[in-house]
Amino acid sequence: MQYVTRFSQLLLEPGEIYFEDYAAICHLPKVNPSEDKGWLRLVPDGKLRGRLKVCSKTLVFDPRDFYAPILKIPLRSCKEIRRYNHDGGSTKNLEDNQDAVISLESEMTVEVMQHNILQPYVFRREVLSYHFELIYKKADAVLPQVCQLQRASTLPPNDQNTMIQAIVRSRQHRRVFDRSFLHDLTETPVLEMHTNKVTPLVTNPGTVLLTTARLYFQPHNNIEQHPVLKIDLCHIKQIIKRRFLLRQVGLEIFTRETCGTKHLFLTFKDPAERDALYHCIIQQDSLNLDDLRQDNITYQWQARAISNYQYLVYLNSQADRSVNDLTQYPVFPWVIADYVSEKLDLSDPGTYRDLTKPVGALNEERLERLKERCQEMPEPRFLYGSHYSTPGFVLFYLVRQFPQYMLCLQNGRFDHPDRMFNSLPDTWHNVTTNPSDFKELIPEFYDTDRKPEFLQNAMGINFGVRQNGKPVADVELPPWAKCPEDVVTVMREALESEYVSSHLHHWIDLIFGYKQRGEEAEKANNLFYHLCYEGSVDLGEITDLNDRLALEVQITEFGQIPKQLLSQPHPRRSRGLGLYDGTYLCNNEKALLNGIHNGNIEEEQLQNNVNNDPFTVSCNPTSAKHFWQNVQNLTLFRESGGHRESVMWLTFTSDTQSIVSVGQDSLLKVFTIPKLNQVRSVHIGSLALSCCFPLPSNQHILVGSWDNSVYLYNLEYSQVTKLFEAHSDAVSCLHWANATLITGSWDCTVRIWSYGGGSGGPSGLNRGGHIRSELDHDAPVTCMAVHSSGTLLGVGTQDGVVTLWTLPEANIEHQIKCHAGSINALVWNPEEDRLLTCGDDGLLTIIDTSIGSKICTNSLGELIRCVVWDGRLVVAGGSSGDLIIFDMAAGQVLRRVEAHKGPITCLALAPNGQQLVSGSQDRRIILWGYGSSDNV
Repeated sequence: MQYVTRFSQLLLEPGEIYFEDYAAICHLPKVNPSEDKGWLRLVPDGKLRGRLKVCSKTLVFDPRDFYAPILKIPLRSCKEIRRYNHDGGSTKNLEDNQDAVISLESEMTVEVMQHNILQPYVFRREVLSYHFELIYKKADAVLPQVCQLQRASTLPPNDQNTMIQAIVRSRQHRRVFDRSFLHDLTETPVLEMHTNKVTPLVTNPGTVLLTTARLYFQPHNNIEQHPVLKIDLCHIKQIIKRRFLLRQVGLEIFTRETCGTKHLFLTFKDPAERDALYHCIIQQDSLNLDDLRQDNITYQWQARAISNYQYLVYLNSQADRSVNDLTQYPVFPWVIADYVSEKLDLSDPGTYRDLTKPVGALNEERLERLKERCQEMPEPRFLYGSHYSTPGFVLFYLVRQFPQYMLCLQNGRFDHPDRMFNSLPDTWHNVTTNPSDFKELIPEFYDTDRKPEFLQNAMGINFGVRQNGKPVADVELPPWAKCPEDVVTVMREALESEYVSSHLHHWIDLIFGYKQRGEEAEKANNLFYHLCYEGSVDLGEITDLNDRLALEVQITEFGQIPKQLLSQPHPRRSRGLGLYDGTYLCNNEKALLNGIHNGNIEEEQLQNNVNNDPFTVSCNPTSAKHFWQNVQNLTLFRESGGHRESVMWLTFTSDTQSIVSVGQDSLLKVFTIPKLNQVRSVHIGSLALSCCFPLPSNQHILVGSWDNSVYLYNLEYSQVTKLFEAHSDAVSCLHWANATLITGSWDCTVRIWSYGGGSGGPSGLNRGGHIRSELDHDAPVTCMAVHSSGTLLGVGTQDGVVTLWTLPEANIEHQIKCHAGSINALVWNPEEDRLLTCGDDGLLTIIDTSIGSKICTNSLGELIRCVVWDGRLVVAGGSSGDLIIFDMAAGQVLRRVEAHKGPITCLALAPNGQQLVSGSQDRRIILWGYGSSDNV
C-alpha cells in the first residue's frame, strides 16, 4: 500500500527548514495501563510505522496509522540523542537491530492531528523516551546531523540561527540539479542556482535550473508531490519581480491553463541573483508572454473591457501582492456600508462606503482621537498603529477554509472564540468604530467563481465556544443575504456598480497611488507605522541574524504597504459601457465578447455589466454612432479610379454630399455620394497636394501643397486661388476653425494665422492673414489635430514625438515620445481628452492629455498611415492595403478587410458617421458603409 503522508511544513515553526526523512518504526514510551495516557495505551504493541522527519528545530514522526497523532519533538527539549544501547531493560526486541536505532528523551512532545482531525495541538509536558528504528539506514548515518541541530538548539537564538544557516549553506553547496530529471536530455542548460519556493507561511529550499526549453525546480527534500517541478517556457504567460519581506528578491511565474503548475513563487539570496534568472528567462526564444503593461490594462479598465474585480486583481499583482505570501496578500476594499437592511438598493449612494477615505477615516470622531494621539508622538509619527492587511487579518477571514494556516501562525492554537470572524455585520461595525481595527477585505468576498468556503465551517472544526454559549460555526450574515453565495454575489454586484466604478479610482490612489505615502498621505489621513513602507529598512544590510529575524517578525505582524504604482492621480473610469455607451454591443456583442474572452476577460461578468449598466442605450439606426455599432459589417459600396498617382488626402464636404480628394499628381477631385461619380478635377500647382480641409460654408476647400503654399478652391465655380506661401518647405497638414488657419510643414514649424472673416466662410482669406504664432519643433511636422474645444493642439513629427500646445497661448503643455519612427496621424476623442496616434512602427498609442502620458499601446504589426477612432474602436489603414478594425481596450483585431492593392494612405469618416472613404497608393478611392448602398 502506498504511504500517504499527513506531514506538511505548516506543522513547523515559521521559517523552520525540513531537511530529510527516513522510514522508521517508533517504539513508544511504556505506560502504566492504570494511568490515563490517552492514545499511547491504545497502541497494542507500542510500535508505530511511519516516517521520521529531520527538521532544523524539531524531529517529526508521521505515523501511517491516522488514529495516532503526528509527534513533534522540539530538539531544545531533548536531554540526549544517541544510538541505542541495550541496558538489559524492557527493550530487548531492539537488540538485533540496535545499530539502526536512535534513542532520545524529551521533556515535551507536541501531538498534532490525532484521528486525522485538524484541531489545536496537544502539548505533553513530561519526560518521555522514544526509540526510532530506521528501516533502511544505520543510526550513524543520521545521528551526526541530528546531534548538530540539537546542539544548535541549546544556543542563544542569534547563535542558533547562525549555526542553522551555516548547515543550510553547507548542504546547498553540495546540491546540484539532477540532470536525469530533464524532460529532454538534448536541452541546453542556461542557468542553475539555489532558491526558495514560497507558499503561504512556508519557504522550501531547492535548486532552479533554466534550459532553453523549460524551467525546473528541484527541492532539497521530498516534501513536494513530484521530485521535480517542470514548466515549459512556452506555457509561461507572465513573470513578475516580487518584493518579499520588504526586499526585492522575489520572482513569481504565472502559466497558461495548459500547464499543470499554475504559478511558482521563488525567492533568492539577493536582488542580483533574482535579476539574473529573470533576464535569462525573458531572453529565451520559446517564451511568449502576455501583454500586461500597466498603461494598457488601465485603459482597458477605463474603457470597461475588464471589470473592477479584474482590475483590482491586476493592481494587487503589480504591487507585489500575492496569494502565496500572507504578509502581502491581495487587498480589496469594503464597498457596502449597510449590513443591517433586509434589502439593499445598489442604486442608492447611501448604500456604499466613502471610497475617498481610508477605513480609519470613515468615522470622524475616531479619526479626531487618532489625530490627537499622532500629534503627541515623537517622530516617525503615524495615525494607525495597525495595518489594513496583515497575515493575522487574512487568516481572520480564511480560518474556516484554511485552519492549518492559523495553527501554524499561532503556535498550534486557534484565536479566542470571541475574537474570531463570527459575524460580517459585527466586523463592519468594528472596523468603523474600534480605535485599533482598520482592516480591509480580501478578494474572496468578491470572487463569484469559487464557493465561499471561508464563510462556512464545512469541516466541522471545533474552534471553541463564545461567551454567549454559542460555538464558533458559520459566519453570521447580514439580513440581505440568505446564504453565503448571496453575500459574494451581492458584494460583487456592488463592486461592479456604477457608483463604485465612478469612485474606485480614489481608493486606488490611497492604496496603490500617490496618496499612499508622504505629504499626500498625511492630507488624506492615510499614514501608517513606518515599518509598513517599502524602503523603510533594508534587511539585506542587517548582518545580525537575531536583529534581522526580529525585524522580519515586526514586518509580518504590522503588514506591508503595497508597492506604489502611481505618483499622480489615477484616472477615473469612463462613463457607461465603453466610450460608445455600450451601443456597439447591441449588434456585435457575441463577436466582441469572444474577443474579450480570448484575452482572459470574464465573458459572463462583462455581459452582466452590459445588462445592468444604467448608461447602456438601445441601438438607434439614426444615431451617428451607428457606423461604429456596425463597423464589423463594413461593406464596399463604390470605388473609383481616382488619381494618376497616390491619393494623399480625403475629406467630406460639410453637407456630406461630396467627397474631395487630393493626390500626388497635383489634382483635386470631387466625387458624388453615393455613386462616387467624378464631378470636378482640377490641377493645383505643379507639385503634389498633401492635404485639404473643407470650410463650414460648404463652398470652399483649403488645400496644402508640397510647393510650400496654401490654396483656396471654390466648389461652385471650380476656381483656384493661391493664398500665400505659408512655409519654407512643404505644407504637410492644415486646419481651419474660428477664423484661424493652422498649417504644419516639413520646415519643423506650425504656424497659426489670423483672419477677420469668421468661421463660416472665406471672407478675408484672399486678402491674406498674419502669423499670430509660430511653433517650433525638432523634426518635420507630419500631422496635427485640434481639440474640439479649440484649446489644445496636438502635433506629430517625424521623430515620433507628440507635442501638445495650449491655444491661443501657444505654450507647450506636454511632449511625449510615442513612436520609434514618424507619426502619421493624430485623432482626438474630445469626451475623454485623449489623443490617438499611429506611426511607421505599426503602433497605435493613446495619450491622456490631462496628465501627458501614454495610457495604451498596441501593435498592428505593419506601418499605419491613417486612422479613424470612436474612442475605443479603431479603423486603421495599413501598408498591406487592408482596413484593420481594432479594439484598443481588448487589444485585439476584430476584423481585417481586404481593401486596396497598395498601402492605404488616407481615411475619412463622414460627419454624420454613415460612410467611410479610403485612398491608397494604388490610386483608387473606395466608399464603405454597412447594409445596402441605397441607405447611404
